[in-house]
Parts: sequence; structure tokens; C-alpha cells
Amino acid sequence: MDNLRHLTAAMKRKGSLKSRLIEEAFLNIDRRYFVLNELQQYCYADQPLPIGKGQTISQPTTVAYMLEWLCVQPGMEILDIGCGSGYTTALLAYIAGETGKVTGVERIPELAELAKNNLLNFKNLNYDIITAGRELGLPGRKFDRILVSAAAETFPEELLEQLNLGGKLVIPIGNAIYLYKIDAEGRVTSQSFYGFVFVPLITS
Repeated sequence: MDNLRHLTAAMKRKGSLKSRLIEEAFLNIDRRYFVLNELQQYCYADQPLPIGKGQTISQPTTVAYMLEWLCVQPGMEILDIGCGSGYTTALLAYIAGETGKVTGVERIPELAELAKNNLLNFKNLNYDIITAGRELGLPGRKFDRILVSAAAETFPEELLEQLNLGGKLVIPIGNAIYLYKIDAEGRVTSQSFYGFVFVPLITS
């Protein structure tokens, strides 16, 4: 627990972690449950780690930035695309609380099963893990927030159709992370934050 507190305190000093509820999520969702057994000595290191099948669990600092930009509130419906070993799904579910709901989607079946097993270590989290089909996200459904944890080559316009009015989408594109917002009238605005590296988003 001391190592987890040290990691969280370091993220606060860097300025990537600011919100009380997100800090609480990092302290209660222990990263070690989402890191492979053979890499446990690095579970509190502020670095990405492989989780198998060519995928990674993201650097904690990067996750903190993305969660701050996403600005999840309790009670929200959230889509977590490319949930990997389940770490971001667990963090989002903690923040959204019992009245919220997180749906994690993962294209690689073995990782979807890994996420399900890892999330069994936590109680009172409201989530689903779905093995993704060929379409991106969950067409036909709407969410208040969407988080994508792999880098797209270009912006996938179809995700905006899955976002409620007033919603936010955080997605890596190339070496930047983009924040898209839809206002109450349906107008879309975006911001970009550069200097990040992600595994590619699987789209076929």
C-alpha cells in the first residue's frame, strides 16, 4: 500500500492527478491486480507494461491525465474501448459509483477474459466486459463519456454517434491525446495534448 501511495503522490506532484475522486480511485484500485505475475516488481513503476498479445497497461501518469480530461461524474454511463487487462474499467467504475455503469470492450478475447478475472478482485463496481466485434465501440448505444486506450490513425467519426449531448470523448490519435466535447446543441469542439505513445487501435 505504501508503494501505491508513493505512486499516487508522485502523480500529484507532476500535476497529472488533481481531482479528489480520481485520486481516491487510484488508491483503491490497486494496479498490481492488472499486471502480469512475472512483472509484479514493476507494478507501481510509472511506466507502461506488457499484458500479452502485443498490448500494454498504460503508464499511470498517462491514465491520470486521460481521466482528468474525461471528467467522469458519479452516475454516468461510460464506454471504455480497448480495456486490456481491465485497469481503466475498474478506475472508471470506481469514479462512476454504484449508480453509474462502465462497459469495457476489448477486441482480443484472451484479454477480455483476463480483464474479467482481474476485476473479480473488486466488489461494488458496476461494469460489463464485452469482447468487441468488428465495429468500433457499441453502435446503437449512447454514453456520457468514452475513453479509448489505443491510438487511432485518424479520428473515428462513428464514436461521436455513440456520445450523448454534453458528453466527452478522450482518444489517442498518433502521438497526441484528443479531448472531444459535444455541447447541448450538438456542436463538437476538440483539444489536443501532445507527447504520448500508445499501442495502435485494432480496427480490423
